[in-house]
Amino acid sequence: MEQPVSVLPATEVLVDRLQRPLHDLRISVIDRCNFRCPYCMPEDRYPRDHAFLAAAERLTAAEIARIAGVFVELGVGKLRLTGGEPLLRRDLPEIVALLAALPGAPDLALTSNGVLLARDAAALAQAGLKRITVSLDALDPQIFATLSGNRGHVEDVLRGIDAAERAGLAPIKINCVVQRGVNESQVLPLVEHFRGSGAVLRFIEYMDVGTCNRWQMAAVVPSRELHAAIHARWPLVAVQSAYRGEVAERYRFADGGGEIGFISSVSQPFCGDCTRARLSADGRLYTCLFGRSGRDLRTPLRAGASDAELRTLIATIWRARRDRYSEERQPESPAREGRVEMYRIGG
Repeated sequence: MEQPVSVLPATEVLVDRLQRPLHDLRISVIDRCNFRCPYCMPEDRYPRDHAFLAAAERLTAAEIARIAGVFVELGVGKLRLTGGEPLLRRDLPEIVALLAALPGAPDLALTSNGVLLARDAAALAQAGLKRITVSLDALDPQIFATLSGNRGHVEDVLRGIDAAERAGLAPIKINCVVQRGVNESQVLPLVEHFRGSGAVLRFIEYMDVGTCNRWQMAAVVPSRELHAAIHARWPLVAVQSAYRGEVAERYRFADGGGEIGFISSVSQPFCGDCTRARLSADGRLYTCLFGRSGRDLRTPLRAGASDAELRTLIATIWRARRDRYSEERQPESPAREGRVEMYRIGG
């Protein structure tokens, strides 16, 4: 039996070239989705007959758990399951159970569009899932339909959120990507709906992820603009960040109505504190959401690489990391060709 081998002394933290520690791993379990959101997987690029990964190309539940375990040994304390839409993966409860059993009990969460959550929330909680984030860009049915590519219904998402709350997957976070001229009208209704519910609503600036969402800076609604509009209606008080690398600026309602957050990667880039690595469904490791290529972990894994060899490979990749795309973004001439699509690495 292989003896544990560490690539780091017990007191050393694995950091990249900008001294950012490795702390978070986002795991895409599937590249398919049941929505066709225009800013992620538009219908004209991904029709119903689009060829996504075959099952044999995706990491198995055991392979996901093994790679995640190596990341945990290297200092990762947070695991998040993403997609595509992770609830489309039939063995998702098995994946959750394997990750929940990892030594060190890393924080385990999941991001979903929520449309299947009423069906699966209880089983995922029973398997060991701790928290869930639901993407919801509109409450208005027509705007929701536009932003989901006419897939699913907002009522199903709201039922899913209720089911997640009953299952104990709290605090639930609700993520809304705001685009100027598209769903600005939904900001205050979303705040009003979720205020006092215990859920944490977070507004995300529209980003130029991937190659196919036709992003323009003019479509970005800066967080400061949203903050001003919400603060004028429901006064907000700043909340101190809980840890280095927390992407959301947090606020609480002055009247005790709960918490709200803003993720401002365009107007206020936070690359300097980014602690995230991303694993695609086919086992490629990306060190930036805006990366052009990932490093293949599936091939050495299936070729018989030991845990020690995988640790060395991952540590080497992280130590060489120098990504800071959002700080270097040039909106007037964005070079996007070849960039990985968001649905492959979970946003």
